[in-house]
Amino acid sequence: MNIKRCGWCEGDPLYEAYHDEEWGVPVIDDDRLFEFLILETFQAGLSWITILRKRENFRRAFDQFDYRKIATYDDQKLEELRNDAGIVRNKLKIAATVQNARAFMQVQQAFGSFSNYIWQFVDHEPIQNQVTNYREAPATTPLSDRISKDMKKKGFSFVGSTVIYAHMQATGMVNDHETDCFRHDEVRELGKQVNG
Repeated sequence: MNIKRCGWCEGDPLYEAYHDEEWGVPVIDDDRLFEFLILETFQAGLSWITILRKRENFRRAFDQFDYRKIATYDDQKLEELRNDAGIVRNKLKIAATVQNARAFMQVQQAFGSFSNYIWQFVDHEPIQNQVTNYREAPATTPLSDRISKDMKKKGFSFVGSTVIYAHMQATGMVNDHETDCFRHDEVRELGKQVNG
């Protein structure tokens, strides 16, 4: 069966599987939101496929993305991560992951969950865009600018507007599937369930 997908993922089985199963699906679980946040911060300046190919290595290196554990990492653990060839060995991004785990938990305390905090920016309802060609999708929006600014105030690092918009796309806060992609309508329907 020949199905129509968004143009950015075509031709790579890993990319297609990610597109078909995860990208744009609304995520309200804090653990998953944190995983995507970390992966997006590491992606800054790199291609998403590079990060996807290293995803299992990241999962292993960062204790299954357990932010409670990551928040307690010491200098020895950071050194170990900087020497881990399986991940992106960027000293600043590794340090930011620990900082972001701590900020994440502070947001949870203040808002009940990180999900409550991040989804409030879209009134707990995904934005349904009408993208006809993935190249037309924005890299940032005034909303991602606002979220980025707010997260930086809350102590997060490596959360520029581009990273935040990519996070919004990945976690279904916006539906940027191309309108003729087979997932566009499916993801729109999933979005209706966010509010219950």
